Amino acid sequence: MAISGAASRGAADGDDSAASLQGLEHPLLHAYEARKDDPAAAGDREAQRFGPEADGGASIVRTCFNGLNALSGVGLLSIPYALSEGGWLSLALLLVVAAVCCYTGLLLQRCMDASPAARGYPEIGELAFGRGGRLAASAFLYAELYLVAIGFLILEGDNLDKLFPGTSLGLALGGGRLVVISGKQLFVVLVALVILPTTWLRSLGVLAYVSASGVLASAVVVVCVLWTAVADGVGFRAQGRMINVSGLPTALGLYTFCYCGHAIFPTLCNSMKEKKKFSRVLGICFAACTLNYGSMAILGYLMYGDDVKSQVTLNLPEGRVSSKLAIYTTLINPFSKYALMVTPLATAVEERLLTAGTKSKRSFSVLIRTLLVVSTVVVALAVPFFGHLMALVGSLLSVMASMLLPCVFYLKIFGVARCGGAEVALIAAILVLGSLVAATGTYSSLKKIVHEF
Repeated sequence: MAISGAASRGAADGDDSAASLQGLEHPLLHAYEARKDDPAAAGDREAQRFGPEADGGASIVRTCFNGLNALSGVGLLSIPYALSEGGWLSLALLLVVAAVCCYTGLLLQRCMDASPAARGYPEIGELAFGRGGRLAASAFLYAELYLVAIGFLILEGDNLDKLFPGTSLGLALGGGRLVVISGKQLFVVLVALVILPTTWLRSLGVLAYVSASGVLASAVVVVCVLWTAVADGVGFRAQGRMINVSGLPTALGLYTFCYCGHAIFPTLCNSMKEKKKFSRVLGICFAACTLNYGSMAILGYLMYGDDVKSQVTLNLPEGRVSSKLAIYTTLINPFSKYALMVTPLATAVEERLLTAGTKSKRSFSVLIRTLLVVSTVVVALAVPFFGHLMALVGSLLSVMASMLLPCVFYLKIFGVARCGGAEVALIAAILVLGSLVAATGTYSSLKKIVHEF
């Protein structure tokens, strides 16, 4: 009864809210679905192949690769810092967070099985709570994407400044004034200028294949850090602390940020030939990523202890080949994935503002995407604290998308009465844990950001 009632509410709301909800779709699925019926997009075969029902469905191997790409990201660089904040015993929390996020990913799959209409995260929200659920899910996902894009720019600026210290650029203004931009600020601007053309691309298929390099890059970074410790004389001299209670909120927020791939889990599930095996894909992806994250956390903390920085690459010795290779490899992820973060936001704005009679749609689209990139640059320059920002994203937005919303949607769709007592208890524990992480982590991150100004 709970399923049919939720589905009927979603259908009733659909006609009235179709116009207002246009553009508030799942980030990757959205671009495919929105353009599928557009005659102008009929020739864009590459973009259409990127859709969830492309060429009959993806194999388990390909879906595992896409899942690893979703979970592997810049969180790898901050994981040693997270361990230094929480202490050695907080590694157990990394395993707990991984297990919880894997389980909530399964809950999303079950919600999708409840209705053919639930093809993306926002649709699951609509199935559970109607229009309000859809809007809430979309808002959290888009906010997370926007802040992650900002984090990419900060990361690029920090690492390029380490590679090329002392770099500056003078700009002559009217009246004989000279403005000098240097260091991280200069590199943030330059990186944005280089990335900007990639945001103008209309085919997400091209961007998806480019972003696949992030999986290999994540493994290479771990190997480079290990090489720095073993062959370049850094060694494993730091002992670290067993537990740091005051730093646990930050550690939990960063751990959760590492597993914030729930936004595209529905798309991955829809893309499979054998959707019933998606649970196996989740298990493989989470196990492999946890091994990679855990290895990096232990390596970085053993090498630098409590002195490890928010990005472990900033601790690496200058001038060494392994250090340069690690940093250059690190720079691949933001360059390859920034456009994937920004494109769904830009598409949503375009669909809200553009009308059928609008002229120069292409020019208007380029303008929207350019302004969006400029806004991320402004925020990156104003809040240049990578670790604190990622902890804030993990504590506030990733916890909502990865822990709280899947549990709430699942209970609403299926009903407490239909779930077993053990499962209800487990979900209740996850809701309590997620609420604590969201409250304490958000407060701690905001406090540190304010203190840095």
